[in-house]
Amino acid sequence: MRGLPLPLEGITVVAVEQAVAAPFATRQLADLGARVVKVERIDGGDFARGYDTAAGGLASHFVWCNRGKESIALDLKDPRGLDVVRRLVADADVFVQNLAQGAAARLGLDAATLCAAHPRLVAVDISGYGTGGPYADKRAYDMLVQCEAGLVSVTGTPEQPVKAGIPAADIAAAMYAFSGVLAALVRRGTTGRGGPVEISMLEALTEWLGHPLHHTMHGGSAPVRTGLAHAVIAPYDAYPTADGGRVLLSVQNDREWRRLAERVIGRPELGADPAFATNAARVAHRGRTDELVGAALARLGADEALELLEEAGIACARLRDLTEVAAHPQLAARHRWREVGTPVGPLRALLPPITLPGGAQPRMDAVPALGEHTGALLRAVGMTDDEIAALRRDGVAA
Repeated sequence: MRGLPLPLEGITVVAVEQAVAAPFATRQLADLGARVVKVERIDGGDFARGYDTAAGGLASHFVWCNRGKESIALDLKDPRGLDVVRRLVADADVFVQNLAQGAAARLGLDAATLCAAHPRLVAVDISGYGTGGPYADKRAYDMLVQCEAGLVSVTGTPEQPVKAGIPAADIAAAMYAFSGVLAALVRRGTTGRGGPVEISMLEALTEWLGHPLHHTMHGGSAPVRTGLAHAVIAPYDAYPTADGGRVLLSVQNDREWRRLAERVIGRPELGADPAFATNAARVAHRGRTDELVGAALARLGADEALELLEEAGIACARLRDLTEVAAHPQLAARHRWREVGTPVGPLRALLPPITLPGGAQPRMDAVPALGEHTGALLRAVGMTDDEIAALRRDGVAA
């Protein structure tokens, strides 16, 4: 008996997209069963294809964000190329774009214009700062938005702010675009109308700054940067172990502190010591608190420390590098890895984190080569072989 279908089977998405924000959003849709047609430039395609060659000769960003899509390469500055996109959109359920501010509107591919022509269409504009306002036309690369949204100001050590190690602004915008599309499709199911969706990277990431932002607005001061430590909880940090590892632990309440003092540090009297008995006291004496915990863990290997902490009921984790994450025993035990086809052969990829009931498996089809599906898609919109040959000859399609 066949399991339940994927939720987005039968949905067609057309995306004029580049870099991470829009491609990561549409990859989520593809994983859930949507057909995603990726429109790329003829001169190299999505520029994320050229970021690096780390994934077997392909760019790691591109492999991550673009599986399960069909690639068509077109020159949208040529009216014939733009006409192809309009034909594709006419039969689509969703359109997504993250071109430079104003570029989509000049092409007539902005959400408002497309939804006016196609009332059932869900069309998404992703930009750095949104339409209107003094920042509307600013360039908006991920790290720039991390700075503007204040993420960098709360990340790092007291001496040095740092950016997040992942493209947090892009990912935030992508996930709100993904959820915005799903919400709009649900509304279309009840009203028959799609409509425009607007996503700003700045607004998406600023929403994610919730705790420190509210701490600052309502408490009068920003949380201090504390590296791996927590600004308002102690002990909550990573500590070296005897074998060169690092173990992070978190004490969330005073009962846990008393267990830590007795079973790990070996000094039960610290549980009632006024300098450490409450979280406020431990934060006020953070240096001494960390010395006590650090000395106890420094005598143990990482495995031994984690076992002891688990037995004491203390939340803990191993500080892993990415090679260790790729071999994580929990991911292996839950069978979370698959192989995805690419132009250079199969590559490992993580299953999407949305696990669906009824046996439905996410669609993890191949990462496309540039223009791999151009011919098939041009035929699908009614073009003859002679017309396709003319577009290729004139550099309008590739």
